[in-house]
Amino acid sequence: MSEGSIRERLSALSRGELVGLVALLAVTLGGAGLWYVRSLPRPVEVAAMPSGGGPALAASASPSPEVPILVDVAGWVRDPGVYEFAEGARVVDAIDAAGGARPGAVLQALNLAALLVDGSQILVPREGQEAVAPPVAGGAVVGGLINVNSASTTELEELPGVGEVIAQAIVDHRTENGPFTSVDQLLDVSGIGDATLESIRELVTV
Repeated sequence: MSEGSIRERLSALSRGELVGLVALLAVTLGGAGLWYVRSLPRPVEVAAMPSGGGPALAASASPSPEVPILVDVAGWVRDPGVYEFAEGARVVDAIDAAGGARPGAVLQALNLAALLVDGSQILVPREGQEAVAPPVAGGAVVGGLINVNSASTTELEELPGVGEVIAQAIVDHRTENGPFTSVDQLLDVSGIGDATLESIRELVTV
């Protein structure tokens, strides 16, 4: 159809018919445009999921409650007793908690910077008392006392009357029967009698 024919047909239409034709074209074009927009791909937001699951993993990732450290502060301090500390506390904190050292205490015998070990004892000696050895990491020697539940055979052999055989017997006994709950239980170890126990009683702890 030529351009002239189109013009003739349009000129033959009344004003109302022209308005209707324009409206129809507008609706048609609008519908086509809406269909085109809806047909375009749209990005989909995907929530990232942690590997291994959802809520269960989140629960396991939450920090575990901190377990307190219980330490027996004994010897030449103002208020000896069992005190509770947070992880990371040191020997100097334990002495401060017990009211501080009393006059005449020999703090040089202790490693004041050593980390506290749960279930250990800090024994503050006074003048005239000598520590067996300075404290070492791991709790085998605490406040000058050898812990018979964690000391090695070499450390146990430092005790008077305890040689290689008895030291090994102590280690074997705690391995087979569990940790000692009192110093007096050392009498159950083969080779340790009343005399040996009395000679080491003030030098060991559990």
